[in-house]
Amino acid sequence: MSEPLNRKSKTITAGVARSPNRAMLRAVGFGDGDFVKPIVGVANAHSTMNPCNAGIQPLTDRAAAALKAVGAMPQTFGIPTVTDGISMGTEGMKYSLVSREVIADSIETAVSSQCMDGVLVIGGCDKNMPGAMIGMLRMNIPGVFVYAGTIKPGSWKGVPLTVVSSFEAVGSFQAGKMSEEDFLGIEKNACPSVGACGGMYTANTMSSAFEALGMSLLGSSQMASPDPEKADSAADSARVLVQAIAKDIKPRDVVTRKAIENAMALIMATGGSTNGVLHFLAIAHAAQVAFTLDDVEVIRLRTPVLCDLKPSGKYVAVDFHRAGGVPQVLKMLLVNGLLHGDALTITGETLAEALASVPDAPRADQDVIRPFDQPMYRQGHLAVLKGNLAPDGAVAKITGLKNPSITGPARVFNSEDECMAAIMANAIKAGDVVVIRYIGPRGGPGMPEMLAPTSALVGQGLGESVGLITDGRFSGGTWGMVVGHVAPEAYVGGPIALIEDGDSLTIDAKQQLIQVNVDDATLAARKAKWVQPPPRYTRGVLGKFARIVSSASKGAVTDGE
Repeated sequence: MSEPLNRKSKTITAGVARSPNRAMLRAVGFGDGDFVKPIVGVANAHSTMNPCNAGIQPLTDRAAAALKAVGAMPQTFGIPTVTDGISMGTEGMKYSLVSREVIADSIETAVSSQCMDGVLVIGGCDKNMPGAMIGMLRMNIPGVFVYAGTIKPGSWKGVPLTVVSSFEAVGSFQAGKMSEEDFLGIEKNACPSVGACGGMYTANTMSSAFEALGMSLLGSSQMASPDPEKADSAADSARVLVQAIAKDIKPRDVVTRKAIENAMALIMATGGSTNGVLHFLAIAHAAQVAFTLDDVEVIRLRTPVLCDLKPSGKYVAVDFHRAGGVPQVLKMLLVNGLLHGDALTITGETLAEALASVPDAPRADQDVIRPFDQPMYRQGHLAVLKGNLAPDGAVAKITGLKNPSITGPARVFNSEDECMAAIMANAIKAGDVVVIRYIGPRGGPGMPEMLAPTSALVGQGLGESVGLITDGRFSGGTWGMVVGHVAPEAYVGGPIALIEDGDSLTIDAKQQLIQVNVDDATLAARKAKWVQPPPRYTRGVLGKFARIVSSASKGAVTDGE
């Protein structure tokens, strides 16, 4: 290569015969022939803080070696990660959604300050994926995302386990339904390897969706982190990125309205996390693509759930991968008219071209992926609800429920801790509708996930008979009669702030309705008396986030409405 392949007027080394910039680059390994090569950032989320990210360093090394082998100059830098599964239920969980924005800011800062020609991001835990995509879309230089891979399933007494098994065991043990031996056995065996949580939880949801989006290589998202094929896919991704630099294929060329619709269809078909809705609203914002909660509902109504995956199903990510994985589901959606086959991918192929060799139907020797005419559910599982309790919308996860509706008395809590105390005291009964509020993007701040309360309710056998409404979020491991992302949130005076203990509440996914059964005059009188509570944080990253974050209905973004 005789000159940089992209951003020629901006690249630090471009066209500079004598420059002090070169002196510093020589100190990190550049030789005489390297200054004309494209500089490619390798954003490395390796961390020993969690199993999701603990296996990333070997992938980074393979990607960097592959970049050098095809004539690029890799420049590795670190990005942070928050350990959702460990911080769950603690004050630390408030940093989880915040980290999505910090990751995006970190990638943008590192890559743009050095005028790099492209970026390859390797991440594992939940917010690594959307943070990376937001950062890449802001800069709009060639990029590719490499998922660190999924964890292998654990086992206790012949029962397959995921990390959510541990959370559900807490409720079962507390309710006297589980022995201490089994409780400890599950804890010690739930996470046997490196890799992200093994069901179709948020990390696997987002990594799968990035295949559909066209920004990760097909077939790469559900590989087990320790397996050799995962490192091979990191090297393949590096080679594809250098080709994308040569062709000048940029993220906003790929992440179009059609691509986002494809990604959301894949999330519905695989039974993915509610967080996928929030994150794709933010990704659309970064891509400058018009996409709203109403669009999500349109996609849900036409897309069946084709996969029997945890948290509400039977199988885990490695089973999904062996059964044909994301490419198989995408091909089924394509041949049945539910996918935009002309959407571009980072390889330069259209999605239809990339799927040409994939069979139209799943193999008969597996039941992880159902035939198209025999789905788990005829319509998607992430329903957008509206009503006088959430006029700007809310997201309900209705997978696995025999009856996705409930009307019952409100049990109101202004924090997760208050709610957990009531659950562990066996004070929540069948028919109740639990409300956890003041934990939205601004009120939390950071919109923490409510995996501990929902898992405890499931462990107590109340997963289908108790409703739960919150302006916070849910883990991808959550299932049950749950509604999150309620907007406007309580902290800004949304109707959820006006609910009182004992009010009749209705959740009805079939009618896409969420409402408090109290007359308008009573709600108006309560609103007149409502006083905004003081912010929980006024300084530091949480204080900053609380001041600038948008509503959940707009993706909870921090770079403008």
